Amino acid sequence: MERLIMRKMIEWKNSKSRKPMILKGARQVGKTWIMKEFARRYFGNYVYFNFDEEEELSSIFEKNKNPQRIIELLSLISGERVVPGESLIILDEIQECPQALNSLKYFRENANEYHVIVAGSLLGTLLAQPKSYPVGQVNLLELGPLNFEEFLLATDEALYHYYQTIEKGQHIEEIFHHRLLDSYHYYLIIGGMPECVSSWIDSKDPQQIQKIQRELLAIYENDFSKHNGKVNSGRLLMVFRSIVSQLAKENEKFIYGAVRTGGRARDFEEAIEWLVSAGMLNRVYNVSKAEHPLPAFDKLDCFKLYLFDTGLLKCMAGIDNSAILLKSDYQFKGALTENFVLQQLKGQYELAPRYYGTRYGEIDFLLQDGQNIIPVEVKGGADKSAPTFKKYIAEVKPVSAVRFSEMGYLKNGMITNVPLYLAADLKRVL
Repeated sequence: MERLIMRKMIEWKNSKSRKPMILKGARQVGKTWIMKEFARRYFGNYVYFNFDEEEELSSIFEKNKNPQRIIELLSLISGERVVPGESLIILDEIQECPQALNSLKYFRENANEYHVIVAGSLLGTLLAQPKSYPVGQVNLLELGPLNFEEFLLATDEALYHYYQTIEKGQHIEEIFHHRLLDSYHYYLIIGGMPECVSSWIDSKDPQQIQKIQRELLAIYENDFSKHNGKVNSGRLLMVFRSIVSQLAKENEKFIYGAVRTGGRARDFEEAIEWLVSAGMLNRVYNVSKAEHPLPAFDKLDCFKLYLFDTGLLKCMAGIDNSAILLKSDYQFKGALTENFVLQQLKGQYELAPRYYGTRYGEIDFLLQDGQNIIPVEVKGGADKSAPTFKKYIAEVKPVSAVRFSEMGYLKNGMITNVPLYLAADLKRVL
């Protein structure tokens, strides 16, 4: 499967200001595969080391700070000659060896002619502690599940090529609109986890997809007890399992008391930070003003939490496939659609999306594009009614306003209706 992050990895390889690369992301999103595939395509050779599988590797980094000596020893272990500019050094599950993570600063300072890339499960929780890695001495890239564009390329290449021809303001022919909507509905069911997408390509068996999703959720829950450090694993589990009920509320704001009766911020804030840092949850802050710069108006005690993969959320919520495929209205449809849109928007704009409460109601998301603030309304179907959104636009008169829905691509006054399947490409087509 092609991953769009490969383009950024190529830019990193060719950059004169390159630093050692840290690739972060939730477990099972394909970090090991993308590193090896990158090496196969764009390097003469690579050496791969996994600190979880080869525990004795840690001794190399514990006793050596000279990168030349480290490379010499790694070369002896692998039986491969490591050549600057031609070889890629891959260090996987690096969270098992903090000294190896710290050694990246010595590579940066004394051996930057070598290409070094590292990754690890739940590495984000370690990176959230600045003293745990050489801040300013590394480049960071984040890999998530496949977005809709990558999913389309993997599952229907011909339709993907049409998708790529869609330009700003372009009319989308009805036959292609319906085919793209069908793919979008499949994505809601399958999600973007590589194992699920691969299984769908091979077998087209929805029951197998659901089995894989349940197994992945079990793996994540098991991880809570293995890698939680100082955070109570029971609280991690409680927060994680509360996401469906939190999003199902009419007001999706995260409520500590909904996790456990009488629960307070101090009981669960560390667990939330851990899950967000681990890449398992996406947090969207409420802002007190819909103005530039958005982070200046963050209400840090008021936020929503979404799951990092929409297919896994669909599985956790127990939504029957027929409800999605038959386009019926079901209780969780709005929340699932919002989760999808947020997953597609992630990384497109420099700042993460926010949400905003007006005196009429809520604006689902706010995007900051330069100095412009773009309000976003998310509709799960083809419904045009959005009284809060329309009142806000009439009052504020933003430069751009976006309504995601299952309708076609059209502009109506200040509002641009963008089909849900174009959410992953919003910045290009808006």
